[in-house]
Amino acid sequence: SMERLKSAVPADIRRAVGEGTTRDLPSTTSLLLAFLDDLPLFHQVIGELADPELALCRKDKGRAAELKGRGNACFSRREFEQALGFYSQALRYAPISSDGTGDILVPALYVNRASTMHKLGLLEECLRDCDRAISVSPNYAKAWYRRGMVNASLKNYSSAMHDLEVALSMEVTSSGKSNIEQELKLILLKPQCVNKVGRSSSDCKDAGLAHTDAHKVVLECIATPNKGRGMTSPDDIPPTSLIHVEDPLAAIILKSCRETHCHYCFSEAPADVVFCPLCTIPVYCSRKCQEQAVGGISWNQDTYLESNSNAVDLGILSLTSTRCKATDSKQIAEHRHECGGAHWAAVLPADIVLAGRLMAQYIDSRMLTGKSSAISGPKMDLIQHYDVDSPTSKLESHIYAIVLLSCLQKHYKSDLSWKEETLAQMVLLICQVKVNSIAIVCMKSMDGSQGLTENKGYSAADDGVMCSVEQVKVAQAIYMSGSLFNHSCRPNVHSYFHSRTLFLRSTTYIKSGSPVELSYGPQAGEMNLVKRQKSLQENYKFSCQCSSCSELHLSDLVIDSFCCPRSSCLGAVSESTCYKSEENCVHVSVDESDICKLSLPHVSKVDEDIEKVGKLFFRNNADLKIDPGYCMSCRSQINLSSAVATSEKAASKINRFKELAVIDGISEIPITDALQSLQQIKKLRHPYSKALAQAEDAIAEAFAKIGDQEQARKHCEASIMVVTSIIAQISNSFTEKYNGRNVL
Repeated sequence: SMERLKSAVPADIRRAVGEGTTRDLPSTTSLLLAFLDDLPLFHQVIGELADPELALCRKDKGRAAELKGRGNACFSRREFEQALGFYSQALRYAPISSDGTGDILVPALYVNRASTMHKLGLLEECLRDCDRAISVSPNYAKAWYRRGMVNASLKNYSSAMHDLEVALSMEVTSSGKSNIEQELKLILLKPQCVNKVGRSSSDCKDAGLAHTDAHKVVLECIATPNKGRGMTSPDDIPPTSLIHVEDPLAAIILKSCRETHCHYCFSEAPADVVFCPLCTIPVYCSRKCQEQAVGGISWNQDTYLESNSNAVDLGILSLTSTRCKATDSKQIAEHRHECGGAHWAAVLPADIVLAGRLMAQYIDSRMLTGKSSAISGPKMDLIQHYDVDSPTSKLESHIYAIVLLSCLQKHYKSDLSWKEETLAQMVLLICQVKVNSIAIVCMKSMDGSQGLTENKGYSAADDGVMCSVEQVKVAQAIYMSGSLFNHSCRPNVHSYFHSRTLFLRSTTYIKSGSPVELSYGPQAGEMNLVKRQKSLQENYKFSCQCSSCSELHLSDLVIDSFCCPRSSCLGAVSESTCYKSEENCVHVSVDESDICKLSLPHVSKVDEDIEKVGKLFFRNNADLKIDPGYCMSCRSQINLSSAVATSEKAASKINRFKELAVIDGISEIPITDALQSLQQIKKLRHPYSKALAQAEDAIAEAFAKIGDQEQARKHCEASIMVVTSIIAQISNSFTEKYNGRNVL
C-alpha cells in the first residue's frame, strides 16, 4: 500500500519534495497532505492501519478455542512441545473479560500450558502460569491444584499442601476431591521442609538492571573540527572504566525478533510468554514487562479475598488506566497508542514506528501538563541529514510522517490537533531517528543442540562441547546522550546492553581532552576500508576520517586479499579494490568510483609486514596503479575469478563440516573434505586474510563439537595467529598515539 501511495503522487509534487530543503518542509508537507487528503487510496490505507474493525491483530475467542483444542490433542499424544506452542498461541488470541468474571478460557489456557511445562520440567515457568491463572480466576480449582503439584515437584511441601487444600475446598466433583486427597496423603509422607529455590511470586522477573556505580568520569560535549559535536573528558580515563549508563528515550524491537524476544526488555522469550491484553502483536517475558509497555490491565480482587480468608496471599491487582500517570517519559507506556486493534506498528518499518513512539510520548506529556490544544512535535537536539537525502527518501519521509500522524489521530480522536509545522517536525523526527538510533544487540547461542525433553527441561550439552555464540541485533533505540558519541573505526569505548540499558566502557587508556568514541558498527580489522565507508555513508551519511580511514593500514590491505602466486612474495592481491599511488598518498576506488584518499605512512615507521605486503606503495612511484588481481608487492597476476570461486567452494565445505559436527558418529568424509578445503584456502588466501582466520576457526569449532580437543586447540591457535597479525598494527598505532599506555 505504501508503494501504491508513492506511485500515486504527481510528478510536480515529487519534484517539489525531492528538490526541497528543510526550509521548504512546511510548504512541501502541506502540499502533499492536501493531495493525499483527496485520495481515496490514502484513507483506505489509514483505515487498514488504524481502524480496529479492519485490523488483523484483534483478539479472537473462536481462534483461541480452536488452538486450545489442537493443544489438547497434542497433549493427549504426549507431543508436549507442540502442545506448548498451541497453548501459547491460544493465549495470544484469547480476550480477557473486562471485569475478570465469567469466562474461564484464559485461566484454563494458563493451567493447560502449566501442565505441559510441568511435563517438560519447566517448573519455574509452570509456577508463574499457575499464579497468572489464579490472578485471573481465583476460584478456579484446577489452577490451585496444578500449583500445588508443581510446588511438590519443587519440594515446597508446605506451599503444596496449602494450594491443594484450597483446591480441595473449591472442587465440586467427587472424583476430583478424591484425587486431591490422595495427593495430600502422599505429601504428608514427605519431610515438611520448604525449598526456597523455585518458589517465586508471579512475574517477579526484573525487566532491567540496577545501574552499577560508574567510574566517576566527567564527560563534555564539544565541537570538533571534522565531526561536529562529540564527547571528551577533562580527566584521564583508565582502561575498562564504566563511563556512561543510559536508558532509552524510546525503543522498538526488530521484526526478525518479534516472536523470539520480549518486546519490552528484549531478552529471549521464555516458554511462559505473556501477550498484550488488547492485541495479538507483542510478546513479553513477564507481566512486569507487559505492564511497562502497555499499562497494566487486571482487576481488583478485594471481594474474593474477603470471602476466602484461607486463600494464599494474592496481592491486590489494580486496574491501570490507559492514560499514563506521570510526566516522566519512563512511565509512559510505549505500546499503548499502538494497541486496541490498530496494527500500524506491526506493518510500518521499525524506525518509523520508533519515530511514532517518540511523537506519542511527546503528545502524552503535553496532555498531562494541560498543553494539548495543538501539538508541534518534539524538538530533539540531534543531527539529521534531510538536505542530502535522495528525492526518493525525502518523499518516503513525507508520506510516513503524514501516515503516522493520521494513525495517532485515530488513537487520540478529538484530543489531537496539529499546528502548521507539525508535519515538518515529524519529517525531521523520522530523519533524526534514522541517523541517531542505536542497535541493541544481545549474545545468542547458535549451537542448536539444545531442546526440550520430557521431565528434564532443557538438555545440557556435554562439558566438552563448545557453544557457538554470536551477536544478534534485537532492537533499535534512541539514547539522547549516547547519540552524542562520535564514531571511530578504532573506538576507545565499547558499548554493550543489559535489557534496554546502554553501557559504555573504555577499552584503552584515554588521555584527557582526547575524543571518546565508539563504533557505529564498522571497525578496522573486522571490515575493510571500502565496506566501512560504504556502510557509514549509506546509514549515517558521512565519510569516516578517523585514523583508520585516513592512513594506509595493513588490515585494509590484507583482510579480504589473496596471496601472490609467487611463493617467495608476501604481497597481497586485492579482490575488488583498486589502488593508485601518488607521492605520500594512495587513492582507493572500486569500479572506478573513488572511495577515499589515504596518506602513506613513512616507511621507517611502518611495521615490517606492511612493507612486505604492499612494497610498491613505498617506492614513491608516481601514478602507480594496482588493479584487483595484481600483487601489491611485485605486480604478479592471478586468475581472480577462479580464485574467488575456489575459495568460496572450499569455505562452503568447511561450514558443512561444522554443521554435521553435532551429529553422533560423523564419518571421516566431511572431515577429510574440510581439511583439504582448508589447504586450498591456505594456498589461495593471504596468510593474514580474514577468510583464512574464519576457516581455521570453523574447523576448530567443529572438532570441539565432536570431542577432538587437541585438533580444536591447534586450529584455534592458527586462527588467533592470523587475527593477531592484523591487530598488531592497530595495537602499535594506539601505543604510539598514547605513549605506550594502551591496553588492548
